[in-house]
Amino acid sequence: MKLRPALANDAETLFDIRCSVVENYQSREELASLGITIQSVKEMIEGEDYITILAEEDGQPVGFSMVQISDGYVFACFVRPEFQGNGFGRALMDAAEEGLRRVGVQKAWLSTGSESELRAVGFYLHLGWYKDGFLDDGQVVFRKTLVSAEQGASADADKPRH
Repeated sequence: MKLRPALANDAETLFDIRCSVVENYQSREELASLGITIQSVKEMIEGEDYITILAEEDGQPVGFSMVQISDGYVFACFVRPEFQGNGFGRALMDAAEEGLRRVGVQKAWLSTGSESELRAVGFYLHLGWYKDGFLDDGQVVFRKTLVSAEQGASADADKPRH
């Protein structure tokens, strides 16, 4: 497994990966209706507000994560279905969290479908994210306090106790 920063010319590959997923699937047309196009993704990669990491296996792109620094937002984390369960998602989320932490973001958030049977829900819970409400469109919001190793066990002092 190799992780590397995505380049603008990887935008087409990111779309291929994004549109290959079974759960939380969105077509290129649906993404375009949200303003997510090849051009907008290239601009995000080239800009200074996003960190985009591409995972490769034997030179083949298999997954990516993208985070927005200014909002502490995990914009995307997707792995091709045939590569799920092999640690790529975890590695990409670790890289996303570390990227945010490195630039000083202390609290991160993300959203995903709220159906409990979605793999993503269990995945984020397993990685220490906690549910924190819903967006107007019904997606569940997850949050996580990002701390350095030296800050230790007091990291999630603001985490709700259920």
